[in-house]
Amino acid sequence: MLPEKASIYSESQNKMSETFEMVAKTLYGLEDVLADELSALGAKDLQIGKRMVSFTGDKELLYRSNFYCRTALRILKPVYHFKAKDADTVYHETKKVEWEKYLSLDKTFAIDSVIYSEDFNHSKFVAYRTKDAIADYFMDKFGKRPSVRVNNPDIYINIHISHNDCTLSIDSSGESLHKRGWRVAQTEAPLNEVLAAGMILKTGWRGESNFVDPMCGSATLLIEAAMIGLNMAPGLYRKEFAFQKWIDYDDKLFNRIYNDESLEREFKFKCYGSDINPAVIEIARENVRNAGLPKYIELEVKPFQQYTEAPQPGILVTNPPYGERISSKDLLGLYNMIGERLKHVFSGYKAWILSYKEECFDKIGLRPCEKIKLMNGSLECEFRCYEMFEGTNKEFKKALNRGKGDEYEKKRTDDRFRERKTGRPEKRFTSERRNDDDFFDKRKFSDEKRPAKMRYRDNFDKKRFNNKKSFGNKKNRRRYDEE
Repeated sequence: MLPEKASIYSESQNKMSETFEMVAKTLYGLEDVLADELSALGAKDLQIGKRMVSFTGDKELLYRSNFYCRTALRILKPVYHFKAKDADTVYHETKKVEWEKYLSLDKTFAIDSVIYSEDFNHSKFVAYRTKDAIADYFMDKFGKRPSVRVNNPDIYINIHISHNDCTLSIDSSGESLHKRGWRVAQTEAPLNEVLAAGMILKTGWRGESNFVDPMCGSATLLIEAAMIGLNMAPGLYRKEFAFQKWIDYDDKLFNRIYNDESLEREFKFKCYGSDINPAVIEIARENVRNAGLPKYIELEVKPFQQYTEAPQPGILVTNPPYGERISSKDLLGLYNMIGERLKHVFSGYKAWILSYKEECFDKIGLRPCEKIKLMNGSLECEFRCYEMFEGTNKEFKKALNRGKGDEYEKKRTDDRFRERKTGRPEKRFTSERRNDDDFFDKRKFSDEKRPAKMRYRDNFDKKRFNNKKSFGNKKNRRRYDEE
């Protein structure tokens, strides 16, 4: 008996350490950030494509990439590559796959098709023929076939066609990974969580200063920022991943990954958010509470134009209205006000703004030091950085060109310089308020543990997840198809 057990154990270990190809899908403009995340997790053979990154790794990496990647929409495991010019060829090639390795008769499955080819005009027809091929494969071999379920199937199968190159993959994520699990309420046009995390990572911020979003909406940027500052895994609050229903799912391995807190860190600063609408702030507070982050995120009802001081040091990242899904009575006036507040209040900051229209950026009245193209839904946007400093742009450049940038920074509060810049608002920490804890909490990170892990069983039963022995219940959910 012992040799047999040892043999089974050895075979299991070999399967777990076996490397294979994977593809991580993302949003346009975030490919490089996703590649960095995957590399940090130990991915090999990284290749960046359009809205995707391919890589190789083992089962543990597949689990980790789903659990830890902030900028991935889903992780696919390709199982077969072939060429085809018509749906009949797709049918015959699909039947060549040994589907019993991935799907059993008691499991349900669904087909998701993504087509970029002039030879295939109907993606639904391709999905239909792929489904037929899998069903016929099982009927020919076993006399029975697994059932198709559009919503919440056991196995998600993806067929991707680019020109004549076809790839069949098993989707290890299920619902799009942007659905973190903490959002229970949302405003009219919430920012996609993957886009929000990607924006923050693009800035280079990792929690080394305060984070400010003066137009925070439902707090997406603030929550993603706090999780980045703490280095909390974005998959912490999800109910399940699709790979948990796979035939070769290793529950022990995933529970070890899920309960590993060694990568988390202290976050000694805070995230500050505000919005003009009290109802929106209440929605934001509910999301922050459900994410377990009230200690790190402060919210208030406050219009951007009423900002007179900012926490130091800090970075500002915000997503103002574009006049598309969310309208403003005076859109250009809004952006003019943003530029005025940045100049007079946020000295020493890097301010990052995501917007859509060039005329809106023009009204800010500042020259960006960086521009990054991103997609927000179907809108081609730009993410622009404005470096805010005291004094004129000309003076600052002169000092840098002379190699005296550091000296200029030290002397910029000189009394003579203050006289030349009359009317500038008072800096954040005045002498009479430096020790006012209610005004700005400068407490060091306490000995409290990080926010408790939570999992919501359903929309009506939200409980904290304190039992680390298992990952949670599996509930039905709708299939999400990202844009």
